[in-house]
Amino acid sequence: MKKFVFLALIFFLIGAAYDSYGQLNRRSIKKNNRRISSFKGRKTTFSKEKRYNAVGFSLNALNYYGDLAPAPKRFSTDISFTRPAIGLSLSHRFGPRYTLTGTFMYGTLRGSDNESADPGDLNNGIFRYNRNLSFRNRIKELSVVAAFDLYPNMATYISRVKWTPYAFAGIAVFHHNPQAQVPRYHVDGVTEFSNAGEWVNLHELGTEGQNATLDPGDANAGIKPYKLIQPTIPFGVGVRFRLNEVVDIAGEFQFRYVFTDYLDDVSRNYVDLGVFGDNELAKALSYRSGELAKFNPADPTIQATVLQTYVGRDGQTYFVAPGYGREYNRDGDTNLRGDNGNNNDTFTVFTVRVTYIFGKTFHRAKFR
Repeated sequence: MKKFVFLALIFFLIGAAYDSYGQLNRRSIKKNNRRISSFKGRKTTFSKEKRYNAVGFSLNALNYYGDLAPAPKRFSTDISFTRPAIGLSLSHRFGPRYTLTGTFMYGTLRGSDNESADPGDLNNGIFRYNRNLSFRNRIKELSVVAAFDLYPNMATYISRVKWTPYAFAGIAVFHHNPQAQVPRYHVDGVTEFSNAGEWVNLHELGTEGQNATLDPGDANAGIKPYKLIQPTIPFGVGVRFRLNEVVDIAGEFQFRYVFTDYLDDVSRNYVDLGVFGDNELAKALSYRSGELAKFNPADPTIQATVLQTYVGRDGQTYFVAPGYGREYNRDGDTNLRGDNGNNNDTFTVFTVRVTYIFGKTFHRAKFR
C-alpha cells in the first residue's frame, strides 16, 4: 500500500512538472512569434548605405555680361574674353534624385570697349568704342547648390544610372575687385605715369565719385562705394555620366544672378573731373576717351576743333570728347558712363567636373 501511494506521488509530481514546462514553452513561443511579427527588416526607402559623398575638380569658362559688353543687350558678350576658372567641390548624395554640392571657384572676368565694341555701329557701338573703358575682375566664390536628377537611382553608388540630366539652384557669395591698367598719360595727354601698364584696383579710386564730395544737385549725388563681397544666386542645368564604379564626369551651364552693377566698375554717370582733386590716376581711369588718337588732348588741332572745354571744381581746365568726361553736356543732359544702374551685371559659367565617390558606410539590420 505504501509503495502504491509512493508511486502515485511520483507520477503526480512528474505530471505537474511536465505541465508547468509546457506552459513556459508555450509562453516563450508566443513571445518569439511576437518578436518575429514585429521585425521590419531593411526599409524599402532610400537607405543610408545608398547615400554617399564625392569630391570633385572642375575646369570652368567664365563669360561677362554688363556695361562693357559689345552691345547694350542683356545677353551681349564677347566670346574672345572667355576666361578660365578652377573649382573644388564636395557633394553629398541624400536621395534617389537629390545631391547637395558645395564648391569653391576662382576665375577671372574681362571686358573692353576698344576690343569688343564696333565703331561702325552708329547706334551703340560708336559710343562704347569712344568710351574706351576696360577691366578685369578676379572672382573668388563659395556656393552651395541642390541638384535634382531626371533619372532616379534607388541602388547603391556601384549600380547608379549610367547617365542623367539634372537641374540645380542654390546660393553663393563671392569676393571681387575690378581692376584696370594704368594708361600712359594723365588726362592732359602730356604728363606720363611712372607705373603705366600696371593693374590697379578701381574700387579705391571711386571712378564715379564714390569717394568724392558731391553736391546735392550732382547726377551721382548720394552714390556710395560698392561692396566687394556680394551674394549671388547660381542656377543652371547639366548632364552627368558614369565612367566607372567610383568616377563620374559632368558638364554644366551655370548662370549667376548678381546683385551689383559694378563687376566692371561702370554703372552711372560721368562726374566733373575736378571732384577728384589731385588724384590724377582716378581722373585718368574715370575718363579714358583721351587715350584714343582722335581725342588726344595734347594735339592742338584736336583740342581746338574736336574737344570740349570746361573748368572743373578744382579750378583746372579739362579738354574732353563731347559726351564724355564731364557730368553734363552742352544741352544740360547728363553724360552716361554706364546704363545708369538699370541692369545689374552678371556672368555665366560653363563647367566640366570630374568627381570621385568615397566614404560609403554599411548598416546592419537589428531586431527592435
